Amino acid sequence: MAQRLHLVFGGELISPEKNVFKDISALHVVGIFPDYETAYLAWKAEAQRTVDNAHMRYFIANLHRLRQEEDQGSATEPMTS
Repeated sequence: MAQRLHLVFGGELISPEKNVFKDISALHVVGIFPDYETAYLAWKAEAQRTVDNAHMRYFIANLHRLRQEEDQGSATEPMTS
């Protein structure tokens, strides 16, 4: 069974209406979590901590969806020369 890893990250957006970061080099990586529940708790804590800044947004990325072990040649397959 594959691990279901979740990445929690966030940063300042150029506009509250768009999910485009103002400065990618300043992204805050909260961490990688083994399940959605702990990722959600981390996301919620960061979202509440930055609630006064309308441009700050935090996200949960499902890392396990980036690579499905059952699928040959998935999009994240290493490139060879």
